[in-house]
Amino acid sequence: MTLPTLLLGFTLATLYGAGFHMWQGGGARRLALYLLAGWLGFALGHYVGEFLAIRVLMVGALNLLGATLGSAVALFAARWLATSEALASEEK
Repeated sequence: MTLPTLLLGFTLATLYGAGFHMWQGGGARRLALYLLAGWLGFALGHYVGEFLAIRVLMVGALNLLGATLGSAVALFAARWLATSEALASEEK
């Protein structure tokens, strides 16, 4: 994978995380959580797409469909985990 492809992937994953934060709201900790989830989900989604040989919506060497789906799954999972953690701490 070339440096421009890595930079494109990093930029898109950052935009996904920041956009999700704008949509869901929250403080700086939530922003950090969503950025991390966006990056990790994007990378995992790309590699899972490559492993399963899904070649739909490729941008150079970047498996954009798998990476985007992976990022979306990770972002929603992070929101669910953060929300359930907040609810559990309120009950105590």
